[in-house]
Amino acid sequence: MTLLMLVRPIKQSAHLIQTFFDNNNYSGREITAAMGKYSDDSNWDDIVPLPQDDGGPNPLAAIAYTDEYSEAMSYLRAVMAKNEMSERALSLTEDIIDMNAAHYTVWLYRSEILKALNSDLVKELDWLNETALNHQKNYQIWHHRQFVVDRLDSCKGEADFISQMFELDAKNYHVWSYRQWLVRRFELWDQGELEATEKLIEEDVRNNSAWNHRFFLVSGSKPPKIEDKAVMDREIKFAHDAIRKAPQNQSPWNYLRGIITAVKMPVSSQLHFINEFATVESENEDAVKSSHALDLLAEIYAAEKEQNDKAVKAYDLLASKYDPIRANYWAYLKDQLSQGQVAA
Repeated sequence: MTLLMLVRPIKQSAHLIQTFFDNNNYSGREITAAMGKYSDDSNWDDIVPLPQDDGGPNPLAAIAYTDEYSEAMSYLRAVMAKNEMSERALSLTEDIIDMNAAHYTVWLYRSEILKALNSDLVKELDWLNETALNHQKNYQIWHHRQFVVDRLDSCKGEADFISQMFELDAKNYHVWSYRQWLVRRFELWDQGELEATEKLIEEDVRNNSAWNHRFFLVSGSKPPKIEDKAVMDREIKFAHDAIRKAPQNQSPWNYLRGIITAVKMPVSSQLHFINEFATVESENEDAVKSSHALDLLAEIYAAEKEQNDKAVKAYDLLASKYDPIRANYWAYLKDQLSQGQVAA
């Protein structure tokens, strides 16, 4: 979507609104006269604000905006209708974003102004840092940050800021998505990124986001890739070590499965390791230390017809004791097995 596509309907509605006020002897300034900030500012004297049209004088469900927000938006409509690219328009977008950081159109307009004015993008990043800290779960901030950093053609300082964001929330989806964009944009497939995931996983072995980012790195587009034996062995060991710290933590088990699947290694190759945490050949209370290990064990036995009885026992244990919340799922896999099928 281009700015022109956004501005065109604004221009059309602006004309209709202005016609309404002209026909009824009103002016936009009368509507906002009591609001203050922009109507009382001489820098905006040349702008006739365009109030929002909620559907005529008696709208069915008008949104109860604050007076400050309504006034700012009425001036935004006016300057966007003129396609104004100015410092005052830039300041106006900042004011609106402070009140509503999720307003995508305002962010897009701001990016167009920055380009038109050839503004200081380092200064823009400084402002974005503060804005992101105040609005941590916001898509638009990070899309705009991509625009700014891409035009700067530099990721200097980004790792430090990301670390600051992770101190507030180490699983912030928006920050992780942005981090992956940085890796792709600036070819950051290096040891530093891997070390960063190691640190985060060491701090919280259940940080699914960090595990996901590590897999993104090792399966990325720059060698050595996961198919490299040294990389494969390193990552399998990394998963093993994490599992031994917290056997019931699903994250490293998923990672291990992802690694062996990526290199087309059979699950049975991990049987010896899996047996550290689960076995169906013992009645001891500690025979199963991880339901995730038991799941993989069932998968291994289900793939070998002569071992199907062990798979059935594993499914029964999962359904009755170790993962009863998914009892129907385990019953389904057991049923598939009895029909001579191995569910994927």
